[in-house]
Amino acid sequence: MKILLKNLLLMMLVSAISLQIHAQTQDSITGKGTAAESQLKIGKIEPYWLTVTYEKTTHIIFPAKIKYVDLGSENVIAGKAESAENVLRIKAAVRDFESETNFSVITEDGKFYSFDVFYSKYPATLNYDVLKMLYSREKENVKDVLFEDMGNSTPSLTNAALRAIYVKNRKLIRHIGSHSFGISFLLRGIYIHGGKYYFHTELKNTTNVPFPVDFMTFKIVDRKRGKLTASQEIELIPLRSYFPVTDIGENNSERNVFVLDQFTLADDKMLVIEIFERNGGRNQRVEILNDDLIHATLVKNLKLIF
Repeated sequence: MKILLKNLLLMMLVSAISLQIHAQTQDSITGKGTAAESQLKIGKIEPYWLTVTYEKTTHIIFPAKIKYVDLGSENVIAGKAESAENVLRIKAAVRDFESETNFSVITEDGKFYSFDVFYSKYPATLNYDVLKMLYSREKENVKDVLFEDMGNSTPSLTNAALRAIYVKNRKLIRHIGSHSFGISFLLRGIYIHGGKYYFHTELKNTTNVPFPVDFMTFKIVDRKRGKLTASQEIELIPLRSYFPVTDIGENNSERNVFVLDQFTLADDKMLVIEIFERNGGRNQRVEILNDDLIHATLVKNLKLIF
């Protein structure tokens, strides 16, 4: 009897110790989980919410081109509007879906947007302007995303530099330009910031005939070449521009700012910027030498505009 009682007490003691160890382990895990969750909440991005329906399409206008869209479920479908890369179309793919879903958008200016989506037979709003939303002081819900092509420069800082150059509108260069057929293509300034060049350009049309822009190129070419020498050209792709390249109406002008990676030129090379007229021959060309590049103006001399 005594032996049985001792075995029973021993079993109860072992069970108690096991329960205590298990409880401590659970407390430790729970504590770590709570701490991790608490840290993540510091960087929490509060989503916007909107309602969609099956019979109608909702449009969201973003301030910049859309680079990425991710949908939370198959209950909704979305896509960029044709010929408008900053407009997202979204609608319900399933009638009367009950569960909440979401989607995320990243735009070319490095902004990250998060949305929660609900179904409604009669949505109160079908069209949204994100820029107006940002002006209403909801900027805390929009986060910057770093793009590989911009290096360590945040998109918001790059956009601030673009805006500052455009708004200040200084004419720092007076010797680089092209004039023909009533069209003028001018380089107003070259700036540098964060390992990037900013080229400030102006296109003027002093005629009554609109200038439809076909395309624009940046190329490094040979300054001089013999008739029997093969021409070597290196095309440079702008990383960003302040505005899309647009047509120029009659007796009108447009300015723009383009961002390119930093580079320099050998003595026998030059940078050529060309703009071509669609179905026309009033093409314009400007030539930039290395001396122009190395005297680029620092953007920090300007007051950045956010």
